[in-house]
Amino acid sequence: MQKGPMGTFEIPPEMRSVAEKSVVQARQAFQSFMDAAQKAAAKMEEQAAAVQVDAKGTSEKIMGYAERNIAASFDFAQRLARAKDVQEIAKLQQEFIQAQMRAMTEQVQDLGQKVAQSAKGEAPGKR
Repeated sequence: MQKGPMGTFEIPPEMRSVAEKSVVQARQAFQSFMDAAQKAAAKMEEQAAAVQVDAKGTSEKIMGYAERNIAASFDFAQRLARAKDVQEIAKLQQEFIQAQMRAMTEQVQDLGQKVAQSAKGEAPGKR
């Protein structure tokens, strides 16, 4: 498995296969969880509709962010499971962190704008 004095450590195909299967199973379990969470959120929104005018839009936005972030994490895990060496893992890790930092910045800015609009009594999307 080790090649040369500074060689590349290769991850065995069997280990990658087990990792890929684990990611698929985790993704399925997460999807079941998200379905249940969405149903619960919908029920909560129905009960609170009269009190929280912007709650539905905000919770949908937050759920959307959560789904995208988790999907990105599963995609990252899948790519890691297929990685052939440590260098590829390091590259994937760096790319993932950069992409998630960009996504988080955009999400925080978007939610901040929505909160500011709500505080001013503006309709979302209007300025």
